[in-house]
Amino acid sequence: MSAQPDTSVFEEFKWRGLIYETTEGLDEILAKEKVRVYIGFDPSAPSLHVGHLIPIMGLVQLQRHGHTPIPVIGGGTGLIGDPSGKTTERPLLTKEELSFNLEGIREQLSRFLDFEANTNPAIMVNNADWLCTTSMTDFLRDIGKHFSINNMLGKESVSGRLGRDGISYTEFSYLLLQAYDFLTLYEQYDCTVQMGASDQWGNITAGIDLIRRKHGFRAHGLVFPLLTTTGGTKFGKSEGESVWLDAEQTSPYRFYQHLINTDDNDVVAYLKFLTLLSRPEIEEMGEAVKTRPEKREAQKRLAQEVTRLVHGETALTRAEQATAILFGERIENVALNDLLDIFAAAPSIEMEKSGFSGDGMPLIDLVVSAGLAKSRGEARRTIEGGGIYLQNVREPDVKRTVSLEDALEGKAIVLRKGQKEYRLVLIS
Repeated sequence: MSAQPDTSVFEEFKWRGLIYETTEGLDEILAKEKVRVYIGFDPSAPSLHVGHLIPIMGLVQLQRHGHTPIPVIGGGTGLIGDPSGKTTERPLLTKEELSFNLEGIREQLSRFLDFEANTNPAIMVNNADWLCTTSMTDFLRDIGKHFSINNMLGKESVSGRLGRDGISYTEFSYLLLQAYDFLTLYEQYDCTVQMGASDQWGNITAGIDLIRRKHGFRAHGLVFPLLTTTGGTKFGKSEGESVWLDAEQTSPYRFYQHLINTDDNDVVAYLKFLTLLSRPEIEEMGEAVKTRPEKREAQKRLAQEVTRLVHGETALTRAEQATAILFGERIENVALNDLLDIFAAAPSIEMEKSGFSGDGMPLIDLVVSAGLAKSRGEARRTIEGGGIYLQNVREPDVKRTVSLEDALEGKAIVLRKGQKEYRLVLIS
């Protein structure tokens, strides 16, 4: 972790545009004291997605400024399901599914936070430790009595559902569970601040009220904005699918591509939210967007910084190499899986390995088989005219043959006609 910045973390959040709502007086506390702050992470999937980077980076900034971050993985609340921001009730997870998801999330959070720091090591806890060990009668006596049904009905997470399909008692009780989390963290870890996305404000204030009622202490909360792109889509979605932090679910190449394709209108905000770049560096990128947008310097920097944070330097290098192939660089020093990822949307054909043995297959025949020419004559003319590329290298020799040595790992050949018409040849 780098040296502590000179400004308070509240000021850091403020200039980065990360404050949607906050309790009064929190700015003064964060400027004068070192506090413990928690954010809960919902284990509804085996991986966090790119939208979770906003609260994660909030914890990272807190630790950089000398505060203690407490990521809470929801082994208990995950059995119930948070209704916040949901129009319908989500399917309940089995305990086995939940356990699997928790392990993935635990590993991902460990990439960002320092759990071995000398002065303010991060503390990771699982709320199943108290939610799954407290009896229902004790919970209702000690916690439930502090909540008014009238007030709960007014919370956005509840009221938004009442006019639609209704809300089950299971989800209705979620607010009490999260409030109990805050109370427990206050009692056991001296945690005095909770943060989260803006749709968590009702849950956070419920916890603040509970701590005040039980202990007479004034706890605090801060929520980040829910982000959408300029086009109105939810941040962290690509063609309707989530962009995951797990490399098995979203490859580093696709992760990098999602970021490098950020709209000019969004990129500066994302640099503020998702990177540790300084204010002067981000302002420089903002100027580049205005004066030379065609170079997409800000998008490249965003993709580099965030991919490095999530997947590491080696994965970033591979993602950049894969991206360069899209712009015509020779296909070499790239893994087969990355190549298949790059050309996943390109038309492909499968061909027998035997066809490339011996002297190899004539390039003319391969071009016809791949559908880049209707006849051998058309293929000949296109090759002679310099319009055919083999592994992204122009091949004007009509006598050229293609062997397994030309194929990446002996299994894949990329043919290109002109600048954009690709065919992926898979050798079986």
